[in-house]
Amino acid sequence: MGLLDKLKKKDQPQVAVVGLDGVPYPLLEDLRDGGHIPNMTSIFADGYFGQMSVCIPEISSVSWSSFMTGTQSGEHGIFGFMDLEPGTYKMYFPNYAHLKAATLWDDLAARGKKSVVINMPATYPARQISGALISGFVAIDINKAVYPQALIPRLNEMGYRIDVDTMKARQDHDLLFQDLDATLESRRRAVDLLWEEIDWDVFIVVVTGTDRLMHFLWNALKQPEHPYHSACLDYFEKVDGFVGHVYDRFLALNRSKAEKNQFYMLSDHGFTGVETEVYLNRWLQENGYLKFQKEQPETIMDIGPGSTAFAMDPSRIYVNLRGKYPLGTVDPADCERVRQELKEGLEQLAFHNGRKITKRVYFKEELYHGPHADRAPDLIALSHHGYDLKAKVKSDEVFGRSNLVGMHTQDEAFFFSSSGRKCNSIFDAKNIILESFS
Repeated sequence: MGLLDKLKKKDQPQVAVVGLDGVPYPLLEDLRDGGHIPNMTSIFADGYFGQMSVCIPEISSVSWSSFMTGTQSGEHGIFGFMDLEPGTYKMYFPNYAHLKAATLWDDLAARGKKSVVINMPATYPARQISGALISGFVAIDINKAVYPQALIPRLNEMGYRIDVDTMKARQDHDLLFQDLDATLESRRRAVDLLWEEIDWDVFIVVVTGTDRLMHFLWNALKQPEHPYHSACLDYFEKVDGFVGHVYDRFLALNRSKAEKNQFYMLSDHGFTGVETEVYLNRWLQENGYLKFQKEQPETIMDIGPGSTAFAMDPSRIYVNLRGKYPLGTVDPADCERVRQELKEGLEQLAFHNGRKITKRVYFKEELYHGPHADRAPDLIALSHHGYDLKAKVKSDEVFGRSNLVGMHTQDEAFFFSSSGRKCNSIFDAKNIILESFS
């Protein structure tokens, strides 16, 4: 970049965004009050820090897609970690190529601005952007996760890690913390590289280790007597150090335009402990709505004739309509009656303690609109905290547990803006950031 470009650049606003995957607002309040996050405490005191709602279902692939596009699933086309191929029961893993709406960095590129995006979930495989992109979860091959590809040797040289080994971490929590530390440190090195390497206008980096820790060790985080409690707090202190490192670099930007520069932080959902998992396909079976072709089904693709409805992870119910699915049995004229019946049944579903499972059951029209709304589930259940809605088909009971102790919440994400701008919904965050360049 020439001298004239540099002089022109220093008068333009720059924006930095840090995402902390899954970190709930109440937890940050507790960590702040306990003195564990001094950097974030200082940052939050100098702007707006508040609670934010996210999409339903409240999962990362959908929520980050909603953040980056400012739209809901009916517009951006991503409904879950797994989606259905139209007209079939065949499942596929949606990726960046399936995203149908323009992202924040797409809109900025149209204005002649460059972006750095590091570890953003649902951006794999990486595609060309104006700037640089390193894909996040669920990127499986670094060679397909980076643009421009000239960065790959340098990332490999620094030992860049996309994510922790979640399968091993479920069983070995000591390994989990080693993995978390190594991944966070590699994220910091990538920040330092691209902070200087790219002449950026917006810089976005996401930490996903927070989500991993809380899925496996939420109870340890919340229980002082737990043997891993101190290790959990230590990790959040390291995350706080990472945020402080990015913020210090942000403050060091040209002081003459400091009032134009903005710093944002957010999460894509909240977190809470699991009281029980709820297996919706088993509930559908027990109530006569779902049949399988074999005694031990492997996936929903084993659905059998005579099925009225089936579930997909998480919390999504599909009416098995005639003409829409190969084994569809429900006449379209009966769809509303079936939906209402399912809704009422789910609203009455209770755990052994008598507490109702669902906070609210939505019809798809209440959540989705746009060109892809026809692919939406017919019903979407939002559970009370503690009841993790799953679509597992290999279960003999409606209620059960796995080795995950933490689950997502829809109403406890957080948002911070150095400008003091409030954000109540993740759908609004993109436009708030774009307004920083107005």
